Amino acid sequence: MAQQRRVQLSTQRPTSTVCVLGTELSLDVCGSAPKDAVTFHVQGTPGVKLYVVHDTQSVKLPSSVSRWPLAAGAEVLLAMDALSKDVGDEKVRISYFGEAGGVPVGRAMLYLTCVEVSLDADTTRGGTVSRTLLDKATWTWGPDGHGAILLVNCDRDDPAATTPDNSDTAIRSYADLKDMSQMVLRTRGPRTIFTGHRLVLHVDYSDADKVGVFYGGNSVALEEYKHVLGGSKLTYTIKPSRHQEESIFYVEGLAFPDVGFSGLVAFHVTLLESPEKGLLETPIFTDTVVFRMAPWIMTPNTSAPLEVFVCSVDNNEDFVAAVGAVAEKAKCPLTVCPLLENRQDRWIQDEVEFGYVQAPHKTFPVVFDSPRDRGLKDFPVKSILGPDFGYVARQALEGTSSLDSFGNLEVSPPVTVQGKEYPLGRILIGSSFPRFGGRRMAKAVKDFLTAQKVQAPVELFSDWLAVGHVDEFLSFVPAPDRKGFRLLLASPSACYQLLKEKQEEGFGEAAMFHGLEGVPRTTITEILADEGLRKFNSYVQSCINWNRDILKRSLGLSEQDIID
Repeated sequence: MAQQRRVQLSTQRPTSTVCVLGTELSLDVCGSAPKDAVTFHVQGTPGVKLYVVHDTQSVKLPSSVSRWPLAAGAEVLLAMDALSKDVGDEKVRISYFGEAGGVPVGRAMLYLTCVEVSLDADTTRGGTVSRTLLDKATWTWGPDGHGAILLVNCDRDDPAATTPDNSDTAIRSYADLKDMSQMVLRTRGPRTIFTGHRLVLHVDYSDADKVGVFYGGNSVALEEYKHVLGGSKLTYTIKPSRHQEESIFYVEGLAFPDVGFSGLVAFHVTLLESPEKGLLETPIFTDTVVFRMAPWIMTPNTSAPLEVFVCSVDNNEDFVAAVGAVAEKAKCPLTVCPLLENRQDRWIQDEVEFGYVQAPHKTFPVVFDSPRDRGLKDFPVKSILGPDFGYVARQALEGTSSLDSFGNLEVSPPVTVQGKEYPLGRILIGSSFPRFGGRRMAKAVKDFLTAQKVQAPVELFSDWLAVGHVDEFLSFVPAPDRKGFRLLLASPSACYQLLKEKQEEGFGEAAMFHGLEGVPRTTITEILADEGLRKFNSYVQSCINWNRDILKRSLGLSEQDIID
């Protein structure tokens, strides 16, 4: 439905107004009628389409009816399909007649100027900004959905900077511009019309701290790009030049979806009409485009590796060398975090989790920094954050527990559960049963993961473990059949079964931990005879079984998809 605006007429003096291409004007024929008028006649120039609404019916003019009764609800609608060449080059005349007919008892004249004002973004998700019939003010998910996408500009394109690009209001490189989404304002029509009108780009107060908008005018020089919208700047007045019909704005996201922020941000352009001197401007047209902030998407370990990170600490040279050999075989670059940077903290899997953000024009990885903040706490910012490698973090205001380490954060491969598709998988986090004193992942981290919407989290029971991480009892590996993967689950019962088989084969005296110093060498027979150990492992197995059932329900798995 076209945007519609009501226009007051006058029989005392001509009225002038703007009709924006694609909109309708509703003429108040009754409000301007002389008191003794009973009918009216409408006539317009060729560039104006006219309709009379009478008895709820819309009749296109010209019609067989020459005069229309001034009944309650009578209305004249008009639209224009072509831009004006001059100000006021089209017009509509309303003639009012009394009971006797004959000479009109009054006339109202309306002078019209048709202009185009359109605010556009890549709502079709094709990688370029173009005009579209899609509703720009709505946003829908999926391959058949529509709506523009905005990246959180959380990388650091300038090596001299110390913080991510979304923490400043400057553009220091063209690479920074490429992380942003374009928003194009199109204005066409007689340029002199804008001397009596004002175009304002604006953002809602609630969204202003989530975005930044930059504008360089006619220039492509980097120093000409100014921060014009976002933060404390809620409005920006555009002055269309005589030779410029398009104004290109660059929009950056500043914040990921989270509690209190759905990720949707609306921008508006409003055309304001200046009435008599000393009076406030009145809005006569608004166009809106909605962006959604691209969510942080976590990658499953069944995906092909792109880069390998490992910590070098005291006495782990052999391990680092072995990881390096595997990385070389996989043709992956290896990044070794040295002792000076990790400060004897070897658990890089607990400090960071890798994901990415994606828009039609750009994709880049983003490291999620956990709130554990031990020896590796500075490594993500100092050594990972950089050009086209973003950074995000959440702090645990209530204090951290072991469950806030990212060994307690995993994601499944793509799954379908009872007909509902999760093409990016589902996030898995460990928690406790609802009881006093149980450990849980920090609310800030859990809320952040839930707010991304695309990988709906599943809570598992992991507080029974000393450390409490889900990666201690589950993992996923690629598979050539079925769902394309298998879930690996730790299984004390399978281990006992294997040990029993080996005992029956004559290996009961085989000792564990052979070759290690300072470790008791327990034999298979001794393990099988230890009733206390068996009871404890029975408890562990029951905890894993509980999680097994949750995983089957939440990921749509069957027993054939699980390996113990």
